[in-house]
Amino acid sequence: MDDPFEDDEESAGAFATGGTLTVTIGEDAPARLDKALAAAVPEQAALSRSRLMRMIADGAVSRDGQAVTDPKAKVAEGQVYQLRLDPAIAVETLAEAIPLTVIWEDADLIVIDKPAGMVVHPAPGSPSGTLVNALLHHCGDTLSGIGGERRPGIVHRIDKDTTGLLVVAKSDRAHHGLARQFEDHSVNRRYLAVVHGVPQAGDPRLRGLRGISFEAGGILRIATGLARHKTDRQRQAVVWETGRHAVTRARVVEDFAAQAALVECWLETGRTHQIRVHLAYAGHGLVGDQTYGGKRRLPVKALGAAAEAANSFPRQALHAATLGFLHPVSGQRLEFSADLPEDMARLLDALRKG
Repeated sequence: MDDPFEDDEESAGAFATGGTLTVTIGEDAPARLDKALAAAVPEQAALSRSRLMRMIADGAVSRDGQAVTDPKAKVAEGQVYQLRLDPAIAVETLAEAIPLTVIWEDADLIVIDKPAGMVVHPAPGSPSGTLVNALLHHCGDTLSGIGGERRPGIVHRIDKDTTGLLVVAKSDRAHHGLARQFEDHSVNRRYLAVVHGVPQAGDPRLRGLRGISFEAGGILRIATGLARHKTDRQRQAVVWETGRHAVTRARVVEDFAAQAALVECWLETGRTHQIRVHLAYAGHGLVGDQTYGGKRRLPVKALGAAAEAANSFPRQALHAATLGFLHPVSGQRLEFSADLPEDMARLLDALRKG
């Protein structure tokens, strides 16, 4: 099961040192204050609706210099609110001697190739064995914090069962600099995924789906809103009138007998489970994705043993393959790549032989 607080590509931001966050109510915002703020605050602020409700009750939300303490207060488009953010506090997370695959490390940041099965930070369902536990052991006290809690330098996250590249800040200056790059979408992040079917520009079904279009070179573009599922809070869902704007692009790298494909994906935005939700919405869910892929299976008749390998794949076949950004302190352009993990490499070998 996915950690409900674990995000595919969502920037965790740089709000550890407190201060004031200014939020403007946008178009089509929910009518009440708590919901409107939850929709309007930047995701990198890591402010859940429950935390926003506590802030409102504590007088930490104001408008025109006056505290607003009613979470049900009516709001209007264009209204500006100030949110007082308290400095991050330490959390009792234990350092654990967990092996890490380090791609790059200096005094300000570290780039990790995360394995499948590792949660990024502790949560109720995963109190230990996380990347944060490993970083506390590896880096000691030289780490930054976010979101009202002292969490080692997390500026973006990937799912527990997604593999690949993740950059972590070791200093506050790196934390702020990296967060800005994630906010303005200047970080280069490319993912490889194995999906059911082959998304093609000539598919009339795809062209008839709201929010889907094709760009030059057969690049699939998916643009929707994303929000928590109404009944299953561990899932995200495509929405239209509310939610956060999300744009995913994908191109086919390799076609396997028209039954499956290796696709490269990149994000214009970074939302929770974005790639997984968008490709499932397009009818091309990820192989092995138990949360969004349903019970879809590749046909054994068409692919033989390759279908069996795909149908038994134990996780979503998603890998953060490349990561590029400006070093937040030196200004140097850094580009990293990570080879496919062994399980995805074996899956592709089977599909090619099938």
